[in-house]
Amino acid sequence: MKESQLRKEPVIQSPKARTVDMRFEFIVLPVSDVDRAKSFYAGLGWKLDMDFVRGDNFRVIQFTPPGSPASIIFGQGITSAKPGSARHLYLVVSDIDTARSELLARGASVGEPFHDAGGVFHHAGTEGRVVGPAPERRSYGSFAEFSDPDGNGWLLQEVTVRLPGHGNEGDTTFSAAVELASALRRARDAHGKLDKQIGLEEPDWLDWYAEYIVAEQAGTPLPT
Repeated sequence: MKESQLRKEPVIQSPKARTVDMRFEFIVLPVSDVDRAKSFYAGLGWKLDMDFVRGDNFRVIQFTPPGSPASIIFGQGITSAKPGSARHLYLVVSDIDTARSELLARGASVGEPFHDAGGVFHHAGTEGRVVGPAPERRSYGSFAEFSDPDGNGWLLQEVTVRLPGHGNEGDTTFSAAVELASALRRARDAHGKLDKQIGLEEPDWLDWYAEYIVAEQAGTPLPT
């Protein structure tokens, strides 16, 4: 989907009254060798939440990626899907180069970063892919791929500025120091650009940085 097309879509208003939260909890991965899959995801540094066995034909293992509210589960007797058939499982990261380097160091075969020449969002095929991060490191525009031993496919996607309404306003969290450092660098660069363009004089630049970082995560208008 191209950015221009996205902007033409009608806006669907959410009800004002808050309803019951529906939190996405986990996705089931079909694997052929449970212990091999367990070793792979443990090797990525993901948190092992559970390895539960009941009888000879049922086993469920749950892992959670760093900083993720949702998890993956796999095992024996939990899905009839063909092993390796899960595709385009997105892992959103704030810095795709750092995330890719960490995964490579942990043994995952992660491809080179790429972007879609036709727009912001990646499509399922390889047509239109261009090697390298998105121009100007456009948020939502840079990707990298890897798979687990069965072929279940993962996509890293770099998101630095949330689209309006795609974040929880007021919630600002960082799961690692490198993420906070990246956010501070982006705030510094944005402040520097405004200073050059309009001669921005902001004595309390730390307050401006904080406002920028919160707005960036929440998908609300950035300070000017």
